[in-house]
Amino acid sequence: MEFLANPNFPLALTLTVLAGLSTAIGGLIALFVRTQNTVGLSFGLGFSAGVMIYVSFVEIFPEAIEAFEAHYSHEYGYFLATIFLFVGIAITALIDYFIPGDINPHELKKASEFVADDELRVQKALALKRTGTFTALAVAIHNFPEGFATFTVAMIDPAIAIPIAIAIAIHNIPEGVAVALPIYHGTGSRKKGFWYAFLSGLAEPVGAVVGFALLAPFLTEASLGIVFAMVAGIMIYISFDELLPAARLYGTNHSTIIGLLLGMLVMASSLVAFEFW
Repeated sequence: MEFLANPNFPLALTLTVLAGLSTAIGGLIALFVRTQNTVGLSFGLGFSAGVMIYVSFVEIFPEAIEAFEAHYSHEYGYFLATIFLFVGIAITALIDYFIPGDINPHELKKASEFVADDELRVQKALALKRTGTFTALAVAIHNFPEGFATFTVAMIDPAIAIPIAIAIAIHNIPEGVAVALPIYHGTGSRKKGFWYAFLSGLAEPVGAVVGFALLAPFLTEASLGIVFAMVAGIMIYISFDELLPAARLYGTNHSTIIGLLLGMLVMASSLVAFEFW
């Protein structure tokens, strides 16, 4: 438990908790907002993707190469970083593969798909409740690697972790919607819908602390290279598999690309400003 003495621990835990529990925001949106301008959500998801893609390729992946270079040559360090980048992608893809599509939060649906008219609601109530329950479980499983990514980067470099946490928080909002809507329409309880969404987000800080605690004793320069490369891979997969498709679903082509480019610009500007700080 030596990692508890790390001065970055309080910030790392706070960022991870806030990012994970943004699913509760999605739960509130699903339960209390009847009509909404989803173009804003599209822009926000595109913005998150821009932040995560840019920081993965420009900051975190080079950090992985540099960590490997402490033990190996530049060429071999680059090779190892590339391998573990795709290992991170593969792990996240496997999680998706083993979760059925109808309950996978990455298989996004429009809110209207969850709404049943009065005659069908009773018949579909149990099925909707089951869908919501398993979706909450699926979201929790997905949040483990996301929480680990946020927490690990924050423990090592908080300046990079803050925009990552914001990006993950934004992308967790529609996952909260996906959990709360079927629970609400299956049980008729707004409170249950909200709490299922809230609790599914707790997996993010739990996964973060447990994962980091297990790996902390083994964190050498080389293992840090593995962690950085895999974190970059996880975030790249999330961006292309979830954020960008969701942005297109909820908005327009232009709202998505504008959000994407602005996210990259903001991330680039923050990194440049940090260099001159």
